[in-house]
Amino acid sequence: MHSFLRFFSDLNRKNTVLLIGGLLSLALVLVAVLAPWIEPHDPTLMQTSNQFIAPNAEYPFGTDNLGRCIFSRVVEGSRVSLATAGLVVLFGAVLGSVIGLTAGFAGGKVDGFLMRLTDVFLAFPTIVFALAISAVLGTGEINLIIALMLIHWTRYARLVRGEVVLLRGEEFIESAKAMGNSSFRITTRYLVPSVLSKVVVMMSLDLGSVILFCSALSFLGLGAQPPSPDWGAMISDGRDYLRYAPWMSFFPGFAIAFSALSFNLLGDGIRDLTDPRMREHAVVE
Repeated sequence: MHSFLRFFSDLNRKNTVLLIGGLLSLALVLVAVLAPWIEPHDPTLMQTSNQFIAPNAEYPFGTDNLGRCIFSRVVEGSRVSLATAGLVVLFGAVLGSVIGLTAGFAGGKVDGFLMRLTDVFLAFPTIVFALAISAVLGTGEINLIIALMLIHWTRYARLVRGEVVLLRGEEFIESAKAMGNSSFRITTRYLVPSVLSKVVVMMSLDLGSVILFCSALSFLGLGAQPPSPDWGAMISDGRDYLRYAPWMSFFPGFAIAFSALSFNLLGDGIRDLTDPRMREHAVVE
């Protein structure tokens, strides 16, 4: 208990970025989990008599062109965005880490083949590749997730492979080999814990960027389809009414910016906490 309080005290004193990012990210997750109890109205209920109502006590974010409560739709959209981003990041981290570990530890032709395969996927811009996959599979949230999954693993593969290449010549790895440990045991017991912190940092940073990618593709009509609320699609719906109902696009846009900022702060804070070089830099300053 004492060690935990000491850790929290050090965190609060030395890593304000992590504390703020963690609290903002936690708030976002709680909104998504508690969405059914937070929403004052049905997010898909259309009431044409309530079109374009400005923000007020009953409708905190106003209503859209179909009379739907924008606050309820933004809150419900957090579930869609976080679920999509979480699945993409988790799949990318797992697949990319496995490929990176295999390539870095095996070396030789295995490393060459896996890295050239990674380079092929890296050659395609994420949005362009997602557009191409969505054109083949069709629109929809599931197809959007598949499209992003197929390309998002590459960054993790390059990161993990680079770390493993640096570690495989270290004395503790050579000692593990000399003791007769299998390649699988060396990988799971020694290499995975060594690269895990960097993977976690990239995952937390990627959550914000994936939300931006998903929103951009949804804005183009490739994400969740109506009546499912999606932040990107909501901005697209409101672009024709910016002159007299700017709240239709402003609040979903603010939600996207808030999410990206929260997870970026969280990732920066975790990086500062786990990277000794960053801590040394902070001490020097």
